[in-house]
Amino acid sequence: MAFDYDLFVIGGGSGGVRAARVAAQDTGAKVALAEEDRYGGTCVIRGCVPKKLMVFASGYAGLAQEAQAYGWDVSNRGFDWKAFQKKMHAELDRLEGIYRNLLKNAGVETFDSRARIADAHTVELADGTRKTAKHILIAVGGRPVKPAIAGAEHAITSNEIFDLESLPKSMLIVGGGYIASEFAGVMNGMGVETTQFYRGDQILRGFDDEARTVVAQEMVVKGVNLELNTNIAEMRREGAGIWVKDTNGVERSFDQVMFATGRAPNSDNLGLEDVGVALGRKGEVVVDEYSQTGVPSIYAVGDVTDRANLTPVAIREGMAFVETVFKGNPTKPDHDLIPTAIFTQPEMGTVGLSEEEAKAQEPIEVYSTSFKPMQQSFAGQAEKVLMKLIVSQANRKVLGCHIVAPGAGELIQLAGIAVKMGATKEDFDRTVAVHPTMSEELVTMKTPTRTG
Repeated sequence: MAFDYDLFVIGGGSGGVRAARVAAQDTGAKVALAEEDRYGGTCVIRGCVPKKLMVFASGYAGLAQEAQAYGWDVSNRGFDWKAFQKKMHAELDRLEGIYRNLLKNAGVETFDSRARIADAHTVELADGTRKTAKHILIAVGGRPVKPAIAGAEHAITSNEIFDLESLPKSMLIVGGGYIASEFAGVMNGMGVETTQFYRGDQILRGFDDEARTVVAQEMVVKGVNLELNTNIAEMRREGAGIWVKDTNGVERSFDQVMFATGRAPNSDNLGLEDVGVALGRKGEVVVDEYSQTGVPSIYAVGDVTDRANLTPVAIREGMAFVETVFKGNPTKPDHDLIPTAIFTQPEMGTVGLSEEEAKAQEPIEVYSTSFKPMQQSFAGQAEKVLMKLIVSQANRKVLGCHIVAPGAGELIQLAGIAVKMGATKEDFDRTVAVHPTMSEELVTMKTPTRTG
């Protein structure tokens, strides 16, 4: 049977665009891609990129005070949200243009349209047009979801926060994951009176306990009103604000409420189950280790599969798909030892096992130090950083590395190489320290803080 295309990709985010571009460019495959919204997906349009720009913007709040401690005559006259927002959206437009051009230059035909699966080899566009393809790749990502609370419609999610008309004077952020915690720091840094509710005992569940505790403590020092074991019981619109009653019975009002309580795969109404593609409990597309669904011609990558929901992982999965299907080189995406940065304030970088995970697996040694870095200490600021290594007693391998510090994301990328290569504690010890730096502590900790 002759198909219109060798590959049809549904979704123009990082994973889908990479797979489409490389398949067309490297193998000469005839490729089409459909995207109903903006090219670049969650990461570029409503995720990592605008969020990181907001993190940068909010981080300047304390620099005037710090600069004065170093002898500079500067002042902080406040933050201009509209000026920043205009530049941020111009940058997103520029990046979307780059994504479109990458596809065009690779020879990928694009459709600015929603698409759904009609059968194992057919895609139907929103106008009813049908296109056939030998292979179909689902790369439609995920979306934030609101909890089933009365009045939840009055709140926003991380999708809408970039488009606020003006900054609220007060804001409640509900959730304890990295998105909630990152935006709590951002809004606080921009001068918003920020409260964060989390229903659990500590934010950033699943990360190393010691590291997330340092992050939480420092967030509070910086001015975030963090309320643990607390959730919204009721909420409603009252005038220009939102009235909230929490699970402890406390009532108050906020100018804005944002839910960051979870995300769901964008698998609805794609026709997947009708053609035999299985969906999991959360709506994730079920795939094997080669990203193939139960329908041999249909594959899926990225957040819609709910494996490791990170942009670089979606890109790796897209590349592995091209290697497997178009280059005859069966390749499994590697989800082991993924370095991760959480752009809280303070920033956190992590790779490998937490102390708790490692202790449950085998006997370990923990090397940990917390201190005030030179730059902030000189300026009279109390900010603490943490450097931590988890080491196997049996083979001396570094099982995990956790950093809470300015630039932790940059540091963990390099530490991640060593951990991925199987470096031992003695490999770290043999490395000469770079002095004076914060990260030298990673190679100068000689005595275990504790064993487990």
